[in-house]
Amino acid sequence: MQRILVIGSPGAGKSTLASRLAGRLNLPLIHLDREYFGPGWTMPSKEQWRERVKALAARPAWVMDGNYASTFDLRVPRATAVIWLDLPRWQCSLSVLWRVARNYGRPRPDLGTAGPERFDWSFMRWIWSYPQKMRPKTIRMLERLRPDQGVYVLRSRSDIPAVEAALSTLKEAA
Repeated sequence: MQRILVIGSPGAGKSTLASRLAGRLNLPLIHLDREYFGPGWTMPSKEQWRERVKALAARPAWVMDGNYASTFDLRVPRATAVIWLDLPRWQCSLSVLWRVARNYGRPRPDLGTAGPERFDWSFMRWIWSYPQKMRPKTIRMLERLRPDQGVYVLRSRSDIPAVEAALSTLKEAA
């Protein structure tokens, strides 16, 4: 497993899982939020973003976390495994609220220079609507994976240790 893509709703635990996997498997870590947001929460143009993601995905090895479904076409074909954290929206919402409370006013390491953590109602609405808006698109994407691409759909955080162990075993066997 040289290129592992971790996707899911905001608050599902993508960045935490990606960081743990990168450390455990000795692979480079790419937080897409860190790559996307510039100082003061600025965002690149669509063209700039696609070029940036294309370059990141072209690297020989990585653990990459982030949704950005508009770039699935660039990242998914390069992934040797896709992990989808398909957790309940209430759990994701609570995780984000806890993260905001814990980090409010301070920058988060997975966001780089974006700016201090803040509360955003529109972001909370996005999390709540994620199952209706993104779940069907994600399912269609997973159905089109090649047979040589591993797929792990986790519906509970209690599933994470088993996936970490399985990926470690595959890395050791390679």
